[in-house]
Amino acid sequence: MKIHFIAIGGAAMHNLALALLEKKYTITGSDDEIFEPSKSRLQKAGLLPQKLGWFPEKINENLNAVILGMHARADNPELLKAQKLGLKIFSYPEFLYEQTKNKTRVVIAGSHGKTTLTSMVMHVLKSAGIEFDYMVGAQIEGFNTMVSLNESTKIAVFEGDEYLTSPIDPRPKFHLYRPNIALINGIAWDHVNVFPTFENYCSQFARFVELIENNGKLIYFQHDPEIIKIAETNSRCDIEKIPFSIHPYIEKSGSTYLIPKSGAETKVSVFGKHNMQNISGAKAICNLLGIDDSMFYQYISGFKGSAKRLQLLFEDENTVAYLDFAHAPSKVEATVKAVREKFPERFFIAFLELHTFSSLTKDYLAGYRGTMQGADLPIVYFNTEVVEHKKLEPLSKEFVADEFAQKGLIVTENIAELAELIKPHQTKKPIAALFMSSGNIGGLSKEDLIKFVCK
Repeated sequence: MKIHFIAIGGAAMHNLALALLEKKYTITGSDDEIFEPSKSRLQKAGLLPQKLGWFPEKINENLNAVILGMHARADNPELLKAQKLGLKIFSYPEFLYEQTKNKTRVVIAGSHGKTTLTSMVMHVLKSAGIEFDYMVGAQIEGFNTMVSLNESTKIAVFEGDEYLTSPIDPRPKFHLYRPNIALINGIAWDHVNVFPTFENYCSQFARFVELIENNGKLIYFQHDPEIIKIAETNSRCDIEKIPFSIHPYIEKSGSTYLIPKSGAETKVSVFGKHNMQNISGAKAICNLLGIDDSMFYQYISGFKGSAKRLQLLFEDENTVAYLDFAHAPSKVEATVKAVREKFPERFFIAFLELHTFSSLTKDYLAGYRGTMQGADLPIVYFNTEVVEHKKLEPLSKEFVADEFAQKGLIVTENIAELAELIKPHQTKKPIAALFMSSGNIGGLSKEDLIKFVCK
C-alpha cells in the first residue's frame, strides 16, 4: 500500500504514519511546519519531508490513498490534486475505521478523562497478553507510538475525540468510529469555536450513542446529569446500558488504595476522585473484554499514568511537582481537588495557562469561577500574542481575575515573572505544585518549572 499524508507532522498524523510504516506500507508526506517531537521521530523513521511546504507533484495515480490532516486547509494544493485525480481521500478517523471495521471497536469519549481511561484499558490488556489495535492522545509507558494497527488483532481501543474530523469534513471524529463498546465519562462544554452552545455540544454525544453498532454496549458515568439524559432518552432497545460510578478508595500514609467488593485493598499510583472514576470505567470495559476482577486489580496496580496527566515532574522531602493537560474548567477543578486531597498539609501552588480558543474567549471565562479553590497560591497566565493570533477580543489581567473570582489569585501576562511571583510565598511548609496547560507554558522547560518551586 502506498499512502501519502497531507500534514504529516501532526501529533496524531505522524503516529499513524509510523504505525503504517510498521505494517510495511510505503509512506510519503508533506507539511508546512513540523515541531518536536514529531520532527525527530519522523526523521529517525526516514519519513521527514526534505522540504517544508505543499508539493502537488507528490500526488499521483500510483497512490492507494491520501490521508488528510486537520492542520491542512480545504484549498491545499495537494488535496486539490488528489481530488482531481479521483484518489481515495481519508480523514484520520475514517482511515482508523476502515482498518478496524471487522474488529470489536471500543471507543472512550467524554470532555475529560478519556486519554487516561483509554491508557488504563491499554495497560491492562497488554499486561494480560491480549493483542489489540489502539489510538490514544498521549504517549504511554510501554507503547512506542500513540497508534497501532495490525492484521491479526480482533480488538481496537480508540480515544474518542469530539473535535472536527478534517478541513472538508465537519463531523466530530468520534462519530466515525461506530463503536461496539462505547463509554462516556463526563460532559462539560468545550471547543466553543466549533460548538457555540452547550446544547449543541451535548448533541454530539447523543449522536455518538446513536452510532453504536447493533447490539452494542454503552458504558456511562451515572452521576453526570447530561450523560444520564442522553442514556435515558435514547430509544434504541438493542443497546445494553451499563452505568458506573467512582471506585471506592482510601488514602493511607500518602498512598491511594482501591477498595474492591471482594479481596484485598489494591495500591495504585494514580490519585484523585477523577482517576477513581477513570478506573471504574476502565474496569467495566475490561470486564466486557474478558478480564475478570482479580486480573484487573492485579494489572491496574502497575499503571503509572500517561504523559501530562498528573505527570510527576519532581519529588523530594520538601517539594512535589506535577504537570497536567487540564485546560477546560471541569478538568482544572478536578485536577486541583485531586492534588489538594493528596497533599492536605502542604503549601499548594496551582498554575494554569490559558491557551485554547475556549479558555481565551471572554464569554467562556466565567466557567472557571471557583475551579482553583483549595490552592494556597493560584496563578493564571495568558499570552497576549496568542490571544491576538487566535483573533479573539483582547483580555486584561483585571478582567480575568474578576471572572475567576478567586481569593488570592495572581494573573500575569509575563511568564518571566513566574519565579518572582512564587518566591515571596515560599514557606517553611513542604510544597505541592501543579502546572496545568494544553500549551507549552510560555516555552519553559520542565527543569525551569522545578527550579521555580524548589526551595
